[in-house]
Amino acid sequence: MKECCCTERTTERDAAEKKKLLDRLSRIEGQIRGIRTMLEKDAYCADVLTQSAAARSALDAFNRQVLSRHIHTCVMQDMAEGKADAPVELCDLILKLVK
Repeated sequence: MKECCCTERTTERDAAEKKKLLDRLSRIEGQIRGIRTMLEKDAYCADVLTQSAAARSALDAFNRQVLSRHIHTCVMQDMAEGKADAPVELCDLILKLVK
């Protein structure tokens, strides 16, 4: 189990879930590189914004997938263990995602 650079806590994911998330991120990276190329080629503003909106939508979908798993596993486990700060942490996290 590798340590995350953010906290001491980690989340183990099975190979299929990890591959699905990494594949999704690879597609998002490709979209971002495409937007960069569009800017380098002086693409029309509306076209750049359309691609940017698509990349943001893809990242939002990625976040929803990770958040759902987090709620169903990490948060539920923390609450079952009586960790009173679990709902507070979840609320803080959701607020970060909806800003």
